[in-house]
Amino acid sequence: MSDFLIDEELLAAIDMGSNSFHLAIARVDHGEVKKVASMSEKVQLAAGLDENKNLTEAAQQRGLACLARFVGRLSSVQPNRLRIVATNALRQAKNGHEFIQRAAEILPKPIEIIAGREEARLIYLGVSHTMANSGRRLVIDIGGGSTELIIGEAFEPIHTESIQMGCVAFTKAYFPDGEISQSRFDRAVVAARKEIAGIVNTYKAEGWDTVVGSSGTIKACRQIAVNMGWSNEQEHLTREGLEKLKDKILKCKTTTDIEFNGLKEDRRAVLPAGVAILYAIFDVLNLESLVYSDGALREGVMYDLLGRFQHEDIRDRSVHALIGRYNADPKQAERVVATAQKLFDGVAGILHLSSDDSDLLRRAAYLHEIGLAISHSGYHRHGAYLLQHSDIAGFSQIDQNHLSHLVAHHRRKLRHDAKLDVMKVGGSKLVYLCLLLRLAVLVNHSRSDEMLPAIELTVDNEQQWQLKISGDAKQWPLLIAELHDEQVQFKHWDIGLTIQSEQFIH
Repeated sequence: MSDFLIDEELLAAIDMGSNSFHLAIARVDHGEVKKVASMSEKVQLAAGLDENKNLTEAAQQRGLACLARFVGRLSSVQPNRLRIVATNALRQAKNGHEFIQRAAEILPKPIEIIAGREEARLIYLGVSHTMANSGRRLVIDIGGGSTELIIGEAFEPIHTESIQMGCVAFTKAYFPDGEISQSRFDRAVVAARKEIAGIVNTYKAEGWDTVVGSSGTIKACRQIAVNMGWSNEQEHLTREGLEKLKDKILKCKTTTDIEFNGLKEDRRAVLPAGVAILYAIFDVLNLESLVYSDGALREGVMYDLLGRFQHEDIRDRSVHALIGRYNADPKQAERVVATAQKLFDGVAGILHLSSDDSDLLRRAAYLHEIGLAISHSGYHRHGAYLLQHSDIAGFSQIDQNHLSHLVAHHRRKLRHDAKLDVMKVGGSKLVYLCLLLRLAVLVNHSRSDEMLPAIELTVDNEQQWQLKISGDAKQWPLLIAELHDEQVQFKHWDIGLTIQSEQFIH
């Protein structure tokens, strides 16, 4: 890695899985992501969740040490071309914020905790870009803490599900001391069948042409089958081969007795649980065989990141889909977006706001009225709830939390304690974005393109803002009155707001 020069074409992704952490570095070649370096370590964060769903200190130390080693390989990658995503273990960990704060001292970019369905979408993206198009496919990815099942066609997922079962979690539940027995294996299979039951009818009705498996458990199972001569002529993992693998494992008394050529020690410990999950999936979905794909979450993350640079950002597609789903007024959204961008451009330098902040404000401006689909009364709170708790493709949980706060505070009174909540979530930048969105919405209360005054926002310092309105204030009496009220709200968040026009300064 030390031979790499800084190159605008390099991308990188860190996938903080429940079982393993992965680093992938790739070069963009004619729109394709070509991997040039990778690292993988078994951290087993999921195994470090105690009975209260807190990450133990030992598990945190394993994760931090691994991330520090990864960072040592990233000197050639610019931070804006890196994404770091975390999955089920950090979704589950009650003290996950503590680990993230400690990791922030090591990493050049913040960790994004992604929701289960977003993980499934990214896995499908990684698989679909590393395989020839073969019609409709079912993708199976068994991780340490969760299992993703996706049906898609070409590069577009149709159904995405993330199910609470994984090889590390099931090892803790059904093979905690490493002892293997038929009854333990059967209990694991039954538990997996129950988890899958809720999606069986939908998935079977949708159908698929091919079945693809990705990630460690399926890679190990398929490789064992190939080595043992249990695969078919195309070296696919078959139902018969999986049955033979299961029988071979059940002849062992403990996981330490499992011996297959090339099987690593850390994979051996979680293999019975992983096989039980895969066995249940084959059984419930009536699968006969699957092909293995090297594409997985980290590849999907890099293709998603590449799309952002190529103006094919899934987040913008998701925003416009939400506008349509909740029947928000697109013309009003565009008005507020345009005003918010103008206000942002006037103060971004002094307030140290970035292009990412601009994107966040723009998306919140598009979505500020989606809560009207529930009720006009308190619609800002309804919209905030929808953004906080929906599965929105392309957005991390932190992204959605930021959007939720922006929409929640775009109207009505601002409490001082609410500012503290916003600061805790997104710092002073998120506070400024909330205030910019409030002004953009307020200026567009007339819901008309013809009734807008020319406005200019300037900032003397971070605590003193000036909004200049060109023209006679008497033309906009309602706007001036509302801005006067808004000055009071700004003071609650420790910001002074001065309103200037030809006949009005306050």
